[in-house]
Amino acid sequence: MMRAIAVFMETVHDEEQFAKYRAVVLPTLEAFGGKFLARGGRFTVVEGKVPHERIVVVEFPSRAAAEGWYASEAYQKILPMRLNAMSCDAFIIDALD
Repeated sequence: MMRAIAVFMETVHDEEQFAKYRAVVLPTLEAFGGKFLARGGRFTVVEGKVPHERIVVVEFPSRAAAEGWYASEAYQKILPMRLNAMSCDAFIIDALD
């Protein structure tokens, strides 16, 4: 089974709403084996442009787990909090083993 990585490039517009989302997102990830590899830390652009101020990287044990998390009732319930707090580009990719 191949691991999967979910990448979120984010620009936060509402810190208060984003704080509420951050407070409740971790259990939704853990239920699908997700763990943060990077969560908004400093980054250096070495080529091109990154149109956002934050990058979040989450590892899942499989693509099915990553897609299952995103589609889950628990995550869909809190997703509007994130969408209202920021603009974001997000994708899921296969990881190398």
